[in-house]
Amino acid sequence: MKELLRTTDPVKIAMATALLEGEDIAVFELDVHMSILDGSLGILPRRLMVADADLFMAQAVLRDNNLLDE
Repeated sequence: MKELLRTTDPVKIAMATALLEGEDIAVFELDVHMSILDGSLGILPRRLMVADADLFMAQAVLRDNNLLDE
């Protein structure tokens, strides 16, 4: 698994997940429940992970939709 995106923005996570699933790219969200540790302030980022083989295509999808800052 490779990290594709790290952000504290829940809207960006939802949009990226929807776009990737629409392209049949399996995506896994890490650190979803970490807000318990920061008192639900949302200061700890969440990560989207994809399979190594899907990384290039996933980056292209997010870049085309202005969700990747690379």
